[in-house]
Amino acid sequence: MSHPVWFDQKTAPSAADCVVPRLIDRHAQATPDKVFLRFETGEEWTWAQTREIALATAAALQARDVRPGDIVAAWAPNSAALCRAWFGANYAGAALAPINTSFRGRLLEHAVNKTGAKIAIIHPDLVPRLAGLSLPALERVILTAPGPNALDLPQAIEPPSALNGDAREAILADPQPWDTPVIIFTSGTTGPSKAVVTSYVQEWTTARVTYGYMRADDRMLVNLPMFHVGGISGIMAALASGGSIALFEAFDTRRFWDLVRQTGSTTCSGFIGALTSFLHKEPPRPDDKDNPLRICTLSPVSEETVALAERFGFDYVSGFNMTEVSSPLISEVNEKTMRSCGRPRAGVQCRLVDAFDQEVPVGEVGELTIRTDRPWELFKEYLGDPAATAEAWRNGWFHTGDLLWRDAEGLFYFVDRKKDAIRRRGENMSSLEIEIEVSAYEHVREVAAYGVDLPGGEQEVMVCVAPREGSSVDPKALIEFLIPRMAHFMVPRYVRVEAELPKTPTNKIQKVELRKEGVTAQTWDREAAGIRVKREKLSTH
Repeated sequence: MSHPVWFDQKTAPSAADCVVPRLIDRHAQATPDKVFLRFETGEEWTWAQTREIALATAAALQARDVRPGDIVAAWAPNSAALCRAWFGANYAGAALAPINTSFRGRLLEHAVNKTGAKIAIIHPDLVPRLAGLSLPALERVILTAPGPNALDLPQAIEPPSALNGDAREAILADPQPWDTPVIIFTSGTTGPSKAVVTSYVQEWTTARVTYGYMRADDRMLVNLPMFHVGGISGIMAALASGGSIALFEAFDTRRFWDLVRQTGSTTCSGFIGALTSFLHKEPPRPDDKDNPLRICTLSPVSEETVALAERFGFDYVSGFNMTEVSSPLISEVNEKTMRSCGRPRAGVQCRLVDAFDQEVPVGEVGELTIRTDRPWELFKEYLGDPAATAEAWRNGWFHTGDLLWRDAEGLFYFVDRKKDAIRRRGENMSSLEIEIEVSAYEHVREVAAYGVDLPGGEQEVMVCVAPREGSSVDPKALIEFLIPRMAHFMVPRYVRVEAELPKTPTNKIQKVELRKEGVTAQTWDREAAGIRVKREKLSTH
């Protein structure tokens, strides 16, 4: 295979091409009995069933005063309930705002309030986390499965049957390509997560570039969460191509190849960073190549990814994407240039610039800035944050905040985030968010959170803390304090205690120096102490 030519769009897509209800309608008419979605529970939806469920859900939402342009929040893992919420909201002309299931406390309150949603569709195991939060706009919680309904919450709590409306009563909205299907929260690498307002064009373009190889006879294993762009774009790829989806809650390295074989998946929603490393380290088996996977998208291209593809017998492409854009960089199929993100796709312009938006020479590192030839391929705004939107859109270009360099052949290479960011096991997080929580511990006077590099391009979270005068910090006690307050992936592994943190002449903490010093002999290691923090396993319904 050679350069991916599947995306050569010359004009903006029509509503029939990219709007979710139109796509479901088309497939339900053309192939009503073909399976579109297979869930982890074994439940399957045909295209016709998907349309009927979406219309019934839309009718139920409309009966609860959801109107075109509204936002419906959803807080649940990948599941039939989450797909129902998405498609039903879109049929009603509303947007879905899926929220990270690891959120709790202040992060959760910020996300829900940012959406302004009156209705939230929530997994019952998560509902208790709402207690004590100030959520003035939220009026109603609809459970995704039977669960507690006697909690002392100001919101009305309804059972899953509340979404079983009469499909015949649904008032069909007429979403246009520039309307919003989903609002996706960023990972929050530079502060509180921002709510990215997308368009149907943007999500369709992302899917058609990233997974443009998907055919009507393909099945994609989607195991990236639907509150991230990876999960949404995987399902959009099936909507665009007429293929099918096997939807699972999370990436399970131990079961991955068994699931590929069991579900007949010919592609998947992507290998990212450490996930590739984990799969590569699995002991070889004689039947490694006896699997249906034919092609997938992975990032970055490395010796491990090339070896993984050769070992299991599949083709691959790589690229660059983020929530606000639509896969501006894409590689050739089976690209062998290590760490490359590929070249700009058709219809997009990419420049690497310095702090004054001047283009940097070939070979030099600069911030990636993007604009497109067609409208609506990039995000519309950060919801309720015009200052952040204006900061990102400067001089006619979207500024990604990512540092890359370009070689003489036109290939781009990712270097780092401009601002402090930590990436651990596929999750990006803000050092500021970690520092806020650590600072809440009574014995901490100052804190710096940063990532320490591990083999394979991933990081672990490390904090350096200075105790309050007259106090001392017990790392174990600090971690026990943090575990119930933070998403599991944010809990630091390493804790370093120092009387003073290194400072610049302007009294700013020198994280660069702390990163250079890394894990010192005096650093406390949570895992060495036998404390492991795992993702909460939610019950399957």
